[in-house]
Amino acid sequence: MILSINNTTHEVDVDTSTPLLWVIREQVGLTGTKFGCGIGQCGSCTVQLDGVAVRSCLTPVQSAVGKEITTIEGIAPNETELHAIQQAWIEEQIPQCGYCQSGQIIAAHALLTNNPAPSDDEIDEAMSGNVCRCGTYPRVRKGIKRAAAEMLTAVNTKKENDGEMD
Repeated sequence: MILSINNTTHEVDVDTSTPLLWVIREQVGLTGTKFGCGIGQCGSCTVQLDGVAVRSCLTPVQSAVGKEITTIEGIAPNETELHAIQQAWIEEQIPQCGYCQSGQIIAAHALLTNNPAPSDDEIDEAMSGNVCRCGTYPRVRKGIKRAAAEMLTAVNTKKENDGEMD
């Protein structure tokens, strides 16, 4: 079967019911997506399917065919530059042990892609399925707000440079 992961096509030969997590990690070799609980409760395995955050440990690979899969390795603009969310995570010193962070960042990316200026309640709702044993939730919210502001500034700067703003 053919999968599109981070805008790259991958041909994999696996059973259609294989969890997407294991295909991403074991067949494709992208190990940023983590195995946590295996029952979809912790969020460590979060990836995006067509921009929607999903638990890859529960998602059969067959359901990802024909969709764009985005992992933590695929959100940065290039190999030398971080995404605004990744940069905010560093600046706000969000990670402690770091295990949940790829899932947290992907969930935040899905949120900001679909809602560029979320309220605290919207952030809490979007991130509620991502468990952080270290309890950095206030910093996660602060990081999302910082990234949202940076992303909005980048959009406005681009519009100004392109002559789209008055």
